[in-house]
Amino acid sequence: MADNLEEYRRKRARDRTPEPWPDGPPVPGDDNLFVIQEHHATRLHWDFRLERGGVLVSWAVPKGLPLSPGVPRLAVHTEDHPLEYLTFSGEIPAGEYGGGRMTVWDTGTYETLHWNDHNVEVVFHGARTRGKYLFRNRHDEDGRDWTLRRLDPAEPGHEDAPEFLEPMTAEPGELPPDDDEWAYEFAWGGLRTMLLVCGGHVTAHDETGADVTDRYPELHKLGERFGSTEVLLDGEVVVMKDGRPHPAGLDQRRRADSAAAKRLKTGCPVFYFASDVLHLDGRATLDLPYTKRRELLDGLAIEDRHWQVPRSYLGSGEAVAGASRQHGLPGVVAKRADSPYRPGGGQGDWLLIGN
Repeated sequence: MADNLEEYRRKRARDRTPEPWPDGPPVPGDDNLFVIQEHHATRLHWDFRLERGGVLVSWAVPKGLPLSPGVPRLAVHTEDHPLEYLTFSGEIPAGEYGGGRMTVWDTGTYETLHWNDHNVEVVFHGARTRGKYLFRNRHDEDGRDWTLRRLDPAEPGHEDAPEFLEPMTAEPGELPPDDDEWAYEFAWGGLRTMLLVCGGHVTAHDETGADVTDRYPELHKLGERFGSTEVLLDGEVVVMKDGRPHPAGLDQRRRADSAAAKRLKTGCPVFYFASDVLHLDGRATLDLPYTKRRELLDGLAIEDRHWQVPRSYLGSGEAVAGASRQHGLPGVVAKRADSPYRPGGGQGDWLLIGN
């Protein structure tokens, strides 16, 4: 029987990796098990592995599982893996093939509807992966590039996140009555930016809808931090100096092209101050009250030196405004605690109170 794991062994050093290392040729099983592993290698991707003929036929999918039928994903065919990889999690040492952290994202069984060298159609039965999917060869030169598509309709209630929504606006106003009907945030004087994280990738749009992703390379790593979480955020890009917003530095970053932005990362870094969640894991959150959206935002708990979720204060507007003045900030934003998010509008639910 042919040893389909020859390439797997050739790419690895047995004494330098914790990965499974079967000594003999593969032994066929029932051809119905699968695993999807989240792989934080040079670039975050998800490894899809399907049991076939005693091995796990494998594809690396950079943006992960498509949850809607209209969202094709690149799937790169890789070497077959041993069945022991069905449960493998671990840290592959840096410098080794596939170096990085690997965890089991989902596992379960699948049904084969069609399988040949060009098309693999299956039905997944996993905890997170369910439904009919198609792997199709793109017929490129070496045959490695495939496309992964969902064939079933999306799960009930699922809605893909938009790349951009027109920001809700804050009207100039006075400090409202100091009670629990209002929440307060510091105003930072930054550049309003929508940040979409999807499939481990980050896309940034300014308040006009223009794509400014290349302008802020510091934020690209957020995709890896979020993993498979899909979220659309509203917030501000800010440059800080001596603990205060630095308008001149912000203007420098705003005018920089992608090459200049990379050079400025060290001396004039940007930070993303997130203030709202507009879409989270297939669900729009626009109709939720502000306080609930803030709970979702706080629950993301992503740690990164270029990402922050500044505090929101329920009530105590005078105290927040005083702290804003003390720290040299532009002012505060007052938001009705029960207000929904109104793209492109506001209707007086958000007020900007300058210092």
